[in-house]
This record gives sequence, C-alpha cells and structure tokens, in this order.
Amino acid sequence: MCGSVADTDLIDLSIGLEDGVDSEPFPPSVDAFDHETGAERLAATLQEQGYDVAASDFPDGMGLAWETVHAIPHAGTHLDAPWHYGPAVDGEPAKTIDEIPLEWCRGNAVVLDFRWKAAGDEISVADLEDALAELGHDLSAGEIVLIQTGADELWGTAEYLTEFPGMSAAGTKFLVEQGVRVIGTDAYGFDKPFTSMGERYEESGDEAELWPAHLAGREVEYCQIEKMANLDALPRRTDVPIVAVPIAIEGASAGWVRPVAMLDGDGGAGGGDAA
Repeated sequence: MCGSVADTDLIDLSIGLEDGVDSEPFPPSVDAFDHETGAERLAATLQEQGYDVAASDFPDGMGLAWETVHAIPHAGTHLDAPWHYGPAVDGEPAKTIDEIPLEWCRGNAVVLDFRWKAAGDEISVADLEDALAELGHDLSAGEIVLIQTGADELWGTAEYLTEFPGMSAAGTKFLVEQGVRVIGTDAYGFDKPFTSMGERYEESGDEAELWPAHLAGREVEYCQIEKMANLDALPRRTDVPIVAVPIAIEGASAGWVRPVAMLDGDGGAGGGDAA
C-alpha cells in the first residue's frame, strides 16, 4: 500500500561537522556567535549603511545567532565527485560535485557487512561476491552499495583514522561495472588507512599501493560517500531507499551530504510498496 512521505521513518546515516574533533586530520573550525554578539554585528552592519541602529535597540538586546565555519568539503560525511580522483575518467572530463546528476544520489541501498575484516585489509572482489551471495542479492543498475566496517563507533577518537579496512581497486571497478554509481562507507576513508598505504608503499615501492580505490575512478565513473554512520540501525540489508544529495560547490571535488534512509513503519520502502 502506498503511504505518505510524512509517515516514513527517517534514519540519519551521517556524521556532522565538529570543531577540532580528533577524528579529522584537517578538523573543522566552528566559531559561534551568540545572540548578543549577533545584535552588535547586525547593528554595525546597519550603521555602515547609514542607519542609526544600536545593539540595544534589538528586543532584549538580542539579535541573530550564527557561526563561521572553516572546513574542507571532505570533513564530516561527504560525497566525493569523480574530479577528486583525477581530471579525467576513461579519457572524458571528470565531473565536479556541482555536475553530479541528482538521479545518482537516490536509490535502493545494499549494505555489505565487512566488520569481520581486519584494520588495514583490502576488500576484494571475492569478498564482495561472497557478501552478495550471503544476502542472495544480485546488484542492478542504480543501486547504492554501502560498505559497513563498524568504524563509525570510533568517531571522536584518533583511532577512527586507522582502524578500518578499505576497498580495493578491483573491488571498486567490480561494483561500478554492475551499474553502481554511488558507493558509501562508514569509515574515515574509502581506501585503506593512510598508515597502511604508507607502510605498504615503503615495503614495495609500488605506486599502486597509494589510494588504489580512489584512483580506480580514473577508469570507471562513480562517486563515494565517506564517513557514514548508523548502518546498524537499518532494519534490513537490501532494498533500503536512501537519498544522499550533496551541497553544490562550484568546481569542487566533494560536497557535504546528509544521507537519509526512508522506511515505512514496518521496514518497507517509504512512500511506496514495501519490499
């Protein structure tokens, strides 16, 4: 039975921007101004325009509160555009975040559980095939694949940056070749941790050890959502309707996003037939 969107259960799958958090190598800086300071700043703005307004003229001496945020678009939960991986994809210009089709950013999600993988390991094609077989699911074009590592439980700590497995280049290409345009992870990054890539590169001298999953995006076109959360709150592993539309930043490599799963009261697809 079709239902109203207003009746759906919404599950937030994101992590927000936090001032100076230990889980970011380039943490955001958030400077907040209270209502009294807001009155002073608004009054000063009006005075610069020639109006005789003082902070005390605002009701109770309070104006509007706001914040100044200094952050890279890769802080918090965000969607990486193909431009992040390189200037071209298979010889064609790579899309920036403001060029991503909105249709890519909605669809039914499939959650693949890799919480059993050790930190620093790669998720291979065989791992992906086994996870899909365990679910009895064949991927179809337009589906969104979410990689669950359990790393979101470490958010707020420095361990969040190092304790997770990452995707392999071959695994990334495998998913995209099934028609998947968006792949998400609840880990800090899509690749292995920086420490694991650095150690492997020093041992082998092989450039393929450096951001292999990201750089697969120079051959196949896709977007990735990094720093997701709460995948364990989803009531099922397949046919999970989600929307993950990024903020448009002109010419940028990524945009902040707040992915939301939309389910009806019995775990069915919100606003449509239950799966």
